[in-house]
Amino acid sequence: MRVTYLETGSRDPFYNLAFEEYVLANRPEGDYLILWQNDNTVVIGQNQNTEEEIDRAFVEAHGIRVVRRTTGGGAVYHDLGNLNYSFITDAGETEKLTMERFTNPVVSALRGLGLQAEASGRNDILVEGKKVSGTAQRLLNGRILHHGTLLFDTDPDKVAGALRADPEKFRSKSAKSVRSRVGNIRDFLREDMDLPAFWIYLKTTLAGEGFMTGALKSEELEAVEVLKRSRYDTWEWNFGRSPAYDKINKRHWGGGSLEVQISVKEGQITRVAFRGDFLSRCSLDPLKEALKGVRFRREDVAGVLGWYPLRDYFGDITGKEILDTMFYRQKENEAACD
Repeated sequence: MRVTYLETGSRDPFYNLAFEEYVLANRPEGDYLILWQNDNTVVIGQNQNTEEEIDRAFVEAHGIRVVRRTTGGGAVYHDLGNLNYSFITDAGETEKLTMERFTNPVVSALRGLGLQAEASGRNDILVEGKKVSGTAQRLLNGRILHHGTLLFDTDPDKVAGALRADPEKFRSKSAKSVRSRVGNIRDFLREDMDLPAFWIYLKTTLAGEGFMTGALKSEELEAVEVLKRSRYDTWEWNFGRSPAYDKINKRHWGGGSLEVQISVKEGQITRVAFRGDFLSRCSLDPLKEALKGVRFRREDVAGVLGWYPLRDYFGDITGKEILDTMFYRQKENEAACD
């Protein structure tokens, strides 16, 4: 298998995500590996409410940029101690698509350095019980983007300070619980190496025998700049995607957190948004549009959900769990405990 290796040549998160999306949307054939870095950035999952995921005062005080990606999952912090990787290839049969198809090569590469690495949970890679990588996917026109972080030598205080811990995930709250959960790859190495050496090792290991270096053409790079300016540089994309709502329910499932924001008028849904760190592979916009005008009744909503590939939209969150979240009514004794 021949793998084309690309670099963005930038540490700008808005540009890097535009570069990645351009390759996914406009290179319909071939296998690609991209390694890239963002400098001091919080990257928000496609379906998350930005204001709920960041500590705005900390982010602004430290000059940390905030950008939304087009894949699901949770918010992550990037600095120059973190290395990001992206695989772009043919998806094949989506019902057989697994995270392991892409995490296994990364786990093997880390084990090649003598680390006790393993895939864990929905989308994490651990070394000795510490999270060193989170991953996410997106499907588009028969192609798949799988990307992930690799915490090599990142600043744990910045990770903890920039992200607002969800108390449902971190019962002990505070930055301490975030720091205790994540680890740096460099700390586990038997023989020390710096990040440039790790970058070279990862590039040659993940690309395999069919490795070849590629580059985007000048007109493609211009298109990346246009995408950066029109989407990733905008407040509307990064902060403004949370609609006004009349009803909000949030539940935590095995497949991740799911928050549903709904406006209902005269018994019909007028606006709906799905937020959370569930591992969607596709934009939820078609489903949200289809739900507009539908009567806010469980059976009516279930009828609409039945027409859509929910696994691609919500990962391991099931149709029943989506409905249970939308039509959940908090019990009085639960409310009293909050």
